[in-house]
Amino acid sequence: MSITMDTTLASLVTNKRRVSALKSLGIVTVGDALTYYPFRVTEPVPLRAIREAAPGQQMAFAAVIRDMRVVPMNARRGYRLEATVDDADFARSRHVPGSTARLTFFSYRKSYVDWVSVRLRAGTSVVVSGMPGEYMGQLQFTHPEILTVAPGSAGTGAGLEGYARGAASGNGAFAGSADPYASAQSAYPPAATAPSGAALKYDADTVQEALTRVCRPRPVYHASSRISSEHIHETILGLLWMMGARTSSTPDGQLAGAGAAGIVAPATDTIAVQNGEEKSGTTAESDAEALSQSIPDVLPESVRKAKNLMHRAEAFLAIHDPASTARFKEAIETLRYEEAFVSQVSLLKARSHAHKSAAHSCPLVTDSLRDQFIASLPFSLTAGQQQVIHDIAADLAHDWPMQRLLQGEVGSGKTVVALAAMLQAVGAGYQAVLVAPTQVLAEQHYETISKMVSGLTLAQPGAKETDAAADVEGAMGASGASTVSSSKVTAEIPVTLLTGGMKLAARRKALAAAASGEPGIIVATHAAFSKTFQAPHLALVVIDEQHRFGVEQRESLNAKTDDGTTPHLLVMTATPIPRTAAMTWFGDLDISWLTELPGGRKPIRTVVVNEADAATMGRMFAHIRARVDAGERAYIVCPRIDADDEENEGGSGVSAAAGSACGRAAASGSSARTAAGGRATRAAADAIGIDDPYETFDENGETVARPPLHAVAEIADRLQKLPQFQGIRFATLTGRDKDDVKTQVMADFAGGETPILVSTTVIEVGVDVKQASCIVIFDADRYGLSQLHQLRGRVGRGGTNSWAFLISRAEPGSPAEQRLEVIHHSLDGAEIAQADLEFRGAGDVLGDAQSGGKSSLKLLRVVKDADMIADARTRAGQLLAADPELAGEVQLAGAVLDFTRGNETFLTSS
Repeated sequence: MSITMDTTLASLVTNKRRVSALKSLGIVTVGDALTYYPFRVTEPVPLRAIREAAPGQQMAFAAVIRDMRVVPMNARRGYRLEATVDDADFARSRHVPGSTARLTFFSYRKSYVDWVSVRLRAGTSVVVSGMPGEYMGQLQFTHPEILTVAPGSAGTGAGLEGYARGAASGNGAFAGSADPYASAQSAYPPAATAPSGAALKYDADTVQEALTRVCRPRPVYHASSRISSEHIHETILGLLWMMGARTSSTPDGQLAGAGAAGIVAPATDTIAVQNGEEKSGTTAESDAEALSQSIPDVLPESVRKAKNLMHRAEAFLAIHDPASTARFKEAIETLRYEEAFVSQVSLLKARSHAHKSAAHSCPLVTDSLRDQFIASLPFSLTAGQQQVIHDIAADLAHDWPMQRLLQGEVGSGKTVVALAAMLQAVGAGYQAVLVAPTQVLAEQHYETISKMVSGLTLAQPGAKETDAAADVEGAMGASGASTVSSSKVTAEIPVTLLTGGMKLAARRKALAAAASGEPGIIVATHAAFSKTFQAPHLALVVIDEQHRFGVEQRESLNAKTDDGTTPHLLVMTATPIPRTAAMTWFGDLDISWLTELPGGRKPIRTVVVNEADAATMGRMFAHIRARVDAGERAYIVCPRIDADDEENEGGSGVSAAAGSACGRAAASGSSARTAAGGRATRAAADAIGIDDPYETFDENGETVARPPLHAVAEIADRLQKLPQFQGIRFATLTGRDKDDVKTQVMADFAGGETPILVSTTVIEVGVDVKQASCIVIFDADRYGLSQLHQLRGRVGRGGTNSWAFLISRAEPGSPAEQRLEVIHHSLDGAEIAQADLEFRGAGDVLGDAQSGGKSSLKLLRVVKDADMIADARTRAGQLLAADPELAGEVQLAGAVLDFTRGNETFLTSS
């Protein structure tokens, strides 16, 4: 069968448990496997004879098992297996006397001990790699890596002289330009079976092959309790072998060459199909051709040569089977530039596509509705707000669609700017839609906008409009009367609310009002993306918290216009994004920043509290009680809903990618795509509110277990029993609550009936209760800094003194504690976002995992690679100027399409 990057692993790998374990890591196809990059690569292991061993220094050698015994450990339970090895032949090749050492293994499992016993029978040739130590005066290797060698290839020093020469040059197996493994086979058939019909197979056919495998630099992957880094590596090498690779990428830049180390054919009990097995004796050139046909290059040849980069197939091979650490780094840089180039081509194409579309022009007129609104405000706009409103006004006057990102600090007044833009569209006779990610936020926007436009009137010419205006008013049940005359109709600005939780009758009225096409403002949740929503005269779409919505949803709004025009688009975010990151991700948009806060806002005091410090925790609760008694409100935020919610594997409560999806889905009420690429259940999506719990990994790439996350139900129950809160009513709010329940809970909280609200992160965005002065965030060390900054922004909105308490279980001096110190000492969203980028990478901050999508970017670092991105953008622009449709670059065109689909939360047009 022909294997491509899209071939599923399930059709190739016979071990279904391994397929399932890989799927849990997001590895479903061959392409997923090849782009599952290791997080580090080991240094080459030097060859040393036993007499050359230095305690504490890694080494490898060839030897023969002399004897083996299993000793029961009666006092401690379990077994100790000891094997004595003799390296006489190997030592002779290195011109040193032979010696013996002890290999020791401990295990409680008899099955494991039996398995090792069969492998280490007396007379078996082995290659050993490990860290030597000393026990009772004898050299000992505890749990070393062992490769067994088939009979007939060992027992003499023949073929080992090359290893001695390589070691003598000072860098062990890989020193010098001459390949010390010149006698190694270029291709290997499946390993021979053990004698006497045993099921055990030897790990290697020759000593040379075994030494090659243990000495070469090896990649280490993020693993899990279900699959080790070694098994991930084994699977990826098997896939590369099937696609045509027979020899490793060599330092001279070729896919294969004379004397290059061979990739071992995968065992038939691991890989179902071994494509091209008949080519095992092919030349290096045909190897390179076979692999490059299976993995075609994405970068244009001219760009690759100008930047002196590897072929894509060569880069994959050098990453997953590196000849040296330098070669590994060179391959990473190649694929990092590829990501930069593909992303910039995608963004530039999106920008060009937007400018070719038609849109409704909304020019300003004298004494416009927008100007009336600004004049009616009881406060003065900041200089930043005035500038952004001016820029948007100029964009709306064009007959091509505006594409603008408005980034504003929490509380910087983005809603006023958006409302001014919507009133400009309404004043020109068109409709405007504001889309919010949650019902709570949509209802809040509806109430705020209704109050702010209540004194404004919309004048429409002609008595012929009277019936339509009356129909709209009747359909919406709008407050305020209409005055009808023979010359014009004057009415208050219609503001319509449309959410998924509305009763059927109210929803039908809202849909009818939108379908009438009359000028007005529609405030909606994702319900606006349903097929029943029609707005024939839609001129402007405002997306609040844009990272919660994909391009497919936005495109569905664009398709609602009957006249073929594309609405102007304004996307807003309070998630701080550094300028370099924004230019990278939103290069198809014009970007505006609101950095100046309105007057009257006091700085929020941030306190980091160790949960184990009972005295400080008690003082904190007493402080909150005092603020509640003073008429203020307090939020208590927990990442989970129930204490018994099932947690994902890895011990962290939720994986980095899946957790992000779950957290965002909990806030938006929509489903989330997990790291494995499947759909999460609604319960799983609502269960976790963390946007990206920072998983920690050990040196082998396996996740380290951490304490379970706190839950809303658990914390609410505990707090109500504290003496500090006697007589105080609590309320809870989670993503599982029905919409009418959420509305009532928020109303009771704002009104003071339940002054303490224990919730998940559903309150993260836009919730505006001016009396809220305190927020307590449990498990703060597991949140992203940008999300903590968002949550902190829920308090102090009424001009009162305010506090944010970050409850942590982080170890002293740990990276988690360092992250909290950043937000402890800074209120600057841009500074916090910059630190977040440095701590966890660009993708998570910008929303690849948060959105539930599988990001196409895995290596590109937005801040560190700014120069690379700028170079890629320049070259992408030159390419598109010569070939706008990429007709001459088929592979690049496909990669751009894949990138757009994989990163739909970043691109506002496709």
